[in-house]
Amino acid sequence: MKNSCYIAGFSYFVPEGVLTNRDLERFVDTNDEWIVSRTGIRQRHVAGGQTCSDLAYEASRTALQRSGLEPGDITHIITATFTPDAYVPNAACVIMEKLGIRGIPAMDINAACTGFVYGIELARGLCQLSSGSRILLVASEVVTSRINFKDRSTSVLFGDGAGACVLTRESPGGGIPAGYIEDVLLRADGSLGPLLTVKGGGSGYPLVLGETVGDDFFVQMEGREVFKHAVRSMRDVSMDILKKNNITADDIDLFIPHQANIRIIEALAKLMHVKEEKIFVNVHEYGNTSAASVPIALADAWEKGRIRPGQLVLMVAFGGGFTWGATLIRF
Repeated sequence: MKNSCYIAGFSYFVPEGVLTNRDLERFVDTNDEWIVSRTGIRQRHVAGGQTCSDLAYEASRTALQRSGLEPGDITHIITATFTPDAYVPNAACVIMEKLGIRGIPAMDINAACTGFVYGIELARGLCQLSSGSRILLVASEVVTSRINFKDRSTSVLFGDGAGACVLTRESPGGGIPAGYIEDVLLRADGSLGPLLTVKGGGSGYPLVLGETVGDDFFVQMEGREVFKHAVRSMRDVSMDILKKNNITADDIDLFIPHQANIRIIEALAKLMHVKEEKIFVNVHEYGNTSAASVPIALADAWEKGRIRPGQLVLMVAFGGGFTWGATLIRF
């Protein structure tokens, strides 16, 4: 196929450290019942001393093994993150070094929680430029490095983790689980950016030697407004991609939404008329891992037997910027 692109060899990795709601009760003005009833989250994994590239390396290594490829077979590395190890070098270059790869393009993209879906579209374009493209797409976040644990409105929501996959022009075959990318739709609206921010340290909000770190260094969010826009935007882009491909929600075998909040997921599914048994949810285990949320859920769903050959999967995400997007994948 002229525009063919396959996603294969996917995997995820989360750090061993687990922070439960009961743990949070010790230093945040909250409780387990409040968190579960409003978010569905019961625990989240926390990196501790691990970095974005550490998590990405582990997810990437397994994804490569499952795709039947060696690190040296990769032609491009794309990393979706807003929490890289450092501003320079970018996370993709650090991951490249850890994998023992040199001499290929390596870039980061930041679309916040929509980063993986944005990365799929970028990789799909690269596949069309070269039939030999073998692209490592990894979304990795240490969101807790940018969380103010004195802010109960955000501290209960986020966790750390990474998801990775390999994208190729041709189907990998050989029994490797692979999905044909049917379509991708991406959207953004910069006018809504102030509703969800991490400003401190950027050129518009520079750090000054000797000054203490302020609140703007951490995730700041207008929760109610973000909730409203997240549900509406993910609904609209999901319905648009279904309509564009002449299908309905009934034709979807599995729906994998961004794992941000169980109330968002439930409201979105209700508006789209997606049956409960078709929705994959793991937010209770991992919390919101930003760009890593969708690929973690994808790999988790496959490992749990929720994805089988012939099935059509719809993935949708929403993040700061605001950005949002959806992709249809046929396995």
